[in-house]
Amino acid sequence: MILENASSFFAWDVSSYLAAFLILAFVIVTVDHFFMGGATENAPSTKKYLLSKWLYFVCFLRLDKSEKYLHRSKVVQLSAEFYPVLLLVFLLRGLVAEPFRIPSNSMMPTFLTYDFLLVDKLSYGIHLPILNTELVDFGDPERGDVVVFRYPNYEKQKTYKGADFIKRVIGIPGDKIEYIDDKLTVNGEAIEYQKIGIYKGYEKGIEMTGHKRYREMLGNNPHDILLHPKGASRNVKLVVPEGHYFVMGDNRAHSSDSRFWGFVPEEYIVGRAFYIWAHGDVGGIFSSSPLKALKTFSFSRNGVID
Repeated sequence: MILENASSFFAWDVSSYLAAFLILAFVIVTVDHFFMGGATENAPSTKKYLLSKWLYFVCFLRLDKSEKYLHRSKVVQLSAEFYPVLLLVFLLRGLVAEPFRIPSNSMMPTFLTYDFLLVDKLSYGIHLPILNTELVDFGDPERGDVVVFRYPNYEKQKTYKGADFIKRVIGIPGDKIEYIDDKLTVNGEAIEYQKIGIYKGYEKGIEMTGHKRYREMLGNNPHDILLHPKGASRNVKLVVPEGHYFVMGDNRAHSSDSRFWGFVPEEYIVGRAFYIWAHGDVGGIFSSSPLKALKTFSFSRNGVID
C-alpha cells in the first residue's frame, strides 16, 4: 500500500483542538477590538500602527504591553489571557517536540507500555502543524530510527482513524527487504544478531517473559528485539517504494507493522522519538484505585533512546 491509498493525514487531536481555540480567540478579540470599540480606550486615534504592533497583536492579542482588558466582556478577557500561553504550546508541539505515550507492548524491550516519550519534530525538517506539510528539509529517516507517524489506514478502519503509531525504520526508499524466519536481510546483506538471553517481563509486559532477546546490528542504530520462543513471526520479501518506509516493532511477534498493513508514506512521519521522560499508568488515576496508579508513575526510565 502506498500514499495514494492512504487516509487523510488530518485528524482531530490535541494540536487540532488548540488551533481551533486559537482561531476562535483571535476572531473574538479582533472583532471586539476593531469593530466593537474595544480599542478606543487604549489606542489614541492619531497613532499609526506599525508592523511591530500588528505582530505583537498576533502573538498576544494586544497592540502593546500597557493595553488592558478590564473594560471588555468576560469572553474577550478569557480569550485574550489564554491565547498567548496556548499559542506557545501549539508552536512547541507543532514545530519542536511533542509528547507521546506508548500504548502497547509492540516496541518491547526498547519501550514498555505506559512509557512517556518526547518526539523530536525537527529531526527531518520543519513541518506545518496540523497538516504536517514540509516547509524546510533537514534530512530523511535512517534505518534504525524510531519514528512516530500517523497511521496511513489503508483499510479505512474507524478504530485507527487519526491514530499515531510508533515503530522502527527497517527499510528506506529503494531497499530490498527480506525478513525470513526472524532474520533480516537488507539489499542482500544479512544483518548480524547477538544473543542476549531470555527476557523477563513485568507490568503489562509480563506475558513476554520467556521470549528470546537479541541485539539486531542494523547500521548505525543497533537495538534489542524480542523473538517468540516457539516460532518465527511473519515473513516478508519486498522492495520499498520511493517516498515510503518499511517499519517494524521491536517485539516482532506482537507488532502490527509494515509486514501486515503496508508502507509508511514520508508525509505521514511526525518525528523521531528520542527520549523517555517518565513511566506509569496515569490513566489509572481515574480508576477506583488512583493512589495505586500514582505509585506506578516514576522517572526511573529516563534516558535517550537507542
